[in-house]
Amino acid sequence: MPVPSDAELGPLAALAGSWEGDQGIDISYHHAVGEIVETPYREKVELKPFGPVDNGVQALFGLDYRMAAYKEGEDEPFHTEVGYWLWDAANGEFMRTFMVPRGQVVIAGGSASADSKVIELTATRGETGYGILSNKHLEANATTPTYTCTLTIGDGEWSYDETTTYEVKAKGLTIAHRDRNTLRKVG
Repeated sequence: MPVPSDAELGPLAALAGSWEGDQGIDISYHHAVGEIVETPYREKVELKPFGPVDNGVQALFGLDYRMAAYKEGEDEPFHTEVGYWLWDAANGEFMRTFMVPRGQVVIAGGSASADSKVIELTATRGETGYGILSNKHLEANATTPTYTCTLTIGDGEWSYDETTTYEVKAKGLTIAHRDRNTLRKVG
């Protein structure tokens, strides 16, 4: 299968490749200590181009992605994701679909143009368009009402700032779990 051209990939073209970042900050609730903790991390991301994927008259181009995040000084990841970044040029839609091993799937999206450098993505629990789906345990104990991500694309680097809001029912807490990092191209 031929690799899509940069024009076909639109804003995804700048993201294709291998990336690493070591300035990550994870701000999340830690059950063991009962409080919100900032955890520095490094991460590796692989984004491989594909497409087109035809849905009738809709043509999507994308990047298959795999990521792993590591706490400072550790060799085993504390967080992984698999998914796709997608571009629908005809409708000006930029999407991110991913799954985390907690048993949760997110399809987030937003408007963009082929030359966009800053893209806002959102997903909302219960929505059938850009939504969040969780396993039964999470639905019973820690629902996720919203996910937002701001993606900023630069020359040889990109960054994200994302917030996953979740509600811990037993504790009556609403928590804004925030992750952010800047990644640089390594291949």
